[in-house]
Amino acid sequence: MPDCTTPLISIGIPTYNRANTYLRCALRSAVNQTYKNIEIIVSDNCSLDNTESVVKEFDDPRIRYYRQKENIGPVNNRNFCLERAQGKYFVLLSDDDQIDDDFISACMDAVKYREEPGVILTGVREIDSEGNILSTSYNTVGGHSTGDFILGWFDRKLPLYLCSTVFNTKRLKQLGGIRSKANKYDDVVAYVKLAAKYGRVDVFDIKASFRRHGSNIGDEAHYSAWCEDSLYLLDVMCNVAPDHEAVIRERGTSYFCHRNYSRVAGIRSPVKRLHAYLTVYRTFNYSCSPVKFVCMRNISRGRKFLKRQFQSCRVL
Repeated sequence: MPDCTTPLISIGIPTYNRANTYLRCALRSAVNQTYKNIEIIVSDNCSLDNTESVVKEFDDPRIRYYRQKENIGPVNNRNFCLERAQGKYFVLLSDDDQIDDDFISACMDAVKYREEPGVILTGVREIDSEGNILSTSYNTVGGHSTGDFILGWFDRKLPLYLCSTVFNTKRLKQLGGIRSKANKYDDVVAYVKLAAKYGRVDVFDIKASFRRHGSNIGDEAHYSAWCEDSLYLLDVMCNVAPDHEAVIRERGTSYFCHRNYSRVAGIRSPVKRLHAYLTVYRTFNYSCSPVKFVCMRNISRGRKFLKRQFQSCRVL
């Protein structure tokens, strides 16, 4: 008979070729949860390394390992984990991220094991490839409406990462999984839709780690897909919060314009970079000048350079 006070929680770990880098850390953080009633679903997307051996090292009966016969792509691999989930709640843990030992306990305490919100969101820290902390973000929108929750994301008052989110499994499956028009903001689309329709619970404290490294930074070559999904997400946000539609549309257009400028800033070819800037500029209704963005970016980079030089002088 299911235990209503400690419901089963599913942790899905979609993975591909991370056996020799981050997979052990992700698995260890799942296995070490103080909340014990969990299942861990590992979906190996036809890796070319020793992923299966790494998973078997843990020798934990709560782990279910699946190996795809062919690479089904990251979106399908994520949703495969969801399809196999049997728990009341679902955590999608990327194979390069980590959750704190008390992540699930803190989330279940926050809902008092009785409520059934669409999502539970905690604070998060960003770490580098070596695990050093780059930044920390608390979830400061507790008690806010859906509209203010969305505006809070624009203002960086809360982080939205998969590793710091607990989904209502049933509701997420009814939604069709974690998907969007171009599958760039597929996770944020799910957060917004579930929070608006079924409610959310906010945990102020930081309980998860998102790892920032070279291979997970958005590829500037796909900026057009990011632009497409930005517009799709903006429409979703306006639809779920009609009372805030005007301000969300205005603030969101500017926000996504800047975000997509950042994605194209690394394009090496000056001609292609200029073309990309102008494309983003047009896409977001000429809301923010690329010239202003480039100037502010250069000023910021200059300040960081001077700060490093000053610190070097102090050391000498």
